[in-house]
Amino acid sequence: MPEQEKPYRVYRGGRAKGKVPLQRPPTARATKTEPNGAPRRPRQRRLGRRITLALIALLALGIVWLGTSYLSFSRGISEANDRVPPPVLAELTPQDGLLTSKPTTILVLGTDGGRQSGRGDANRSDSVMLVRTDPRKHQLAFLSIPRDLRVEIPGYGSSKINAAFQYGGPTLALRTVKNLTGLDVNHVAFVDFDRFRELIDSVGGIEADVPKPILSNRFDCPYATSARCQAWEGWRFERGRQKMNGARALVYSRVRENRLDPSETDLDRARRQQQIVQATADKVTSFGTALKLPFRGASIVEPLATDLSAGQVLQLGWVYFRANTKNALHCRLGGEPGSADGQSVIFGSEDNVATLSMFTGRSAPLQPPKGLPYAPGCVIGDRKL
Repeated sequence: MPEQEKPYRVYRGGRAKGKVPLQRPPTARATKTEPNGAPRRPRQRRLGRRITLALIALLALGIVWLGTSYLSFSRGISEANDRVPPPVLAELTPQDGLLTSKPTTILVLGTDGGRQSGRGDANRSDSVMLVRTDPRKHQLAFLSIPRDLRVEIPGYGSSKINAAFQYGGPTLALRTVKNLTGLDVNHVAFVDFDRFRELIDSVGGIEADVPKPILSNRFDCPYATSARCQAWEGWRFERGRQKMNGARALVYSRVRENRLDPSETDLDRARRQQQIVQATADKVTSFGTALKLPFRGASIVEPLATDLSAGQVLQLGWVYFRANTKNALHCRLGGEPGSADGQSVIFGSEDNVATLSMFTGRSAPLQPPKGLPYAPGCVIGDRKL
């Protein structure tokens, strides 16, 4: 028998005649095929390709979303810039560098547009507040100036500070605040309180922590008839954290008399306004609002007039996001209550100078002395001011 020939070859399934193969042919296990006969790719390679395509799609979607958001928001900010009178811009102190690296002082002026019935003091500033950011310390500071504070209004003599807006609009109001505080103001934001509710509603409402129950005097009656308004007790707010729409947040910030606590003054009202401003800023810089920017970016800033550009607003949003808002500094100016020109006013205290030093971070914050409801001072966080 010739070499390497056998009468048969042995397989698992039986015997077959022929030469014994020296090499085993490729098995079906080594090369998997699709039903059409094409080689099958490894499962891991296909999974990796799908993940890569998904990431590329998400990246493209993110770029489109960011671009659409910025264009919508930028359009609204551009319109808000046009609403600032040119003389106001001349009163501002310009800054070099980014707002994310340098302290910035912003005047927030809330005006009573007088659109609602019974508001005879139309076009007076209903709220006067300075907001200061310190990016290096990750700190925010709020300073309320009581609208009844008697000050020198350039060209008009002594009067309540809220009259400056009525005499000369936002330009005179800004000049009066600068003369009173001696501080440089870098930017401004004006809002008509009759439209402030629109801003709050556009971001889906806010949450505010009411420190104690409130039963207000009867103002801005929600009923149509005088009989219902006479029977109505007033606005009620329970103690605790609660969600407010624009109308209710505006009422909360306007309460001047708490019938459940007669010791409250107009300075308590100013503190509530600080709460609403901070809560609104919290919501505007939230992730949920960011998702709405492509659709609501322009409408969010409709009630505002500001000199801040879209890029500067985004920088401030980043500073606010990084700051510890629970440890924000809340300050107020104050003095002694009295009367002048037939009006109830607050005569400024010498301690206002020390309060301004606290507000700017040059000295440690001190609470207003107990027993003096109109005294100036500062507190950290949500403690009663």
